[in-house]
Amino acid sequence: MARNEEKAQSMLYRFREAQAAELGLGTRSDRRPRMASACKSLRDCERWRGEILREISRKVSKIQDSGLTDYEVRDLNDEINRLLREKRHWENQIVALGGANYRRNVAMLDDDGKEVPGTKGYKYFGRAKDLPGVKELFMSKKTEEDEENKVQNYYKKFQNQGPAYFGDLDETDPDLKLLEFEMHAEEEEWEDAYNHLRTVLGLPSDDPIPPIPRPAKQHTAITLMDISQAGPPEPKRKAPDEDGDVEMAADSEVAKRAKTDGAASHHPPGASTEEAMLVHAKRTAAFIPVLSPEILMPPKLPTREEMEAYLLELRKKALVEEYFGDE
Repeated sequence: MARNEEKAQSMLYRFREAQAAELGLGTRSDRRPRMASACKSLRDCERWRGEILREISRKVSKIQDSGLTDYEVRDLNDEINRLLREKRHWENQIVALGGANYRRNVAMLDDDGKEVPGTKGYKYFGRAKDLPGVKELFMSKKTEEDEENKVQNYYKKFQNQGPAYFGDLDETDPDLKLLEFEMHAEEEEWEDAYNHLRTVLGLPSDDPIPPIPRPAKQHTAITLMDISQAGPPEPKRKAPDEDGDVEMAADSEVAKRAKTDGAASHHPPGASTEEAMLVHAKRTAAFIPVLSPEILMPPKLPTREEMEAYLLELRKKALVEEYFGDE
């Protein structure tokens, strides 16, 4: 019978020892420590980390087996996660001993480039993703992302819209006739408001309803256009022909029309802004006898010089109170 030293040198014993080391079933003297911080050798830490990686690879390939039951799949998935936590401890110990940094926080992405759910914290491998409770978790994550994408696509079509979307071009559309409709509705509201005001103030109902005071922008624009198209007046000639008489007559008519438009405007061109406001206030007070033109005048705002003088007085007063008191 061979002795133990001879048995240890046999080929079969060495093969069994290498196989046990590969499976992570080393001898008691060569077993991986429970605490990674207890190992003070960088070379041993690298060796134990490599052993854990081999165990993880073997168990990940084993969890793909379709012949395993759900309980075995759950146990294998738990063991893989436990080995991942242990690998993280050994990597921290390697960094503490001055070794390489193997920790990389790289997110796992799917085919669409999105982060795979379950990559942080507890992870699922192989058939563990098809377990009864886990499959719904992945489907719920996917449905939430699909709903977010639908909402974003729905609101994306309302972005970067032109002025036609907001109705800014409705007035220029000849088919809508929006301006005519608005003017008609405005006249109806003006008549209703005037009748109500006449009833409240006790005014006679025989008086005609005054028209809405509208700015004569269109007529003025046409007049200016006619003047620009007519051009400067030609100088007088000693012997004008018939065509010259026609042109001079047209120029005189344009000048008369411009004068009448200037006279029919709200205020003469030489009048100041205050006089123009006073004219508007008097016209408004003519429709509402209860109010006077002084009440309808806009408030007088202080000028820049008055504001600067007032602020200067306030600063002087604050300095006097600070250095000399209230006295």
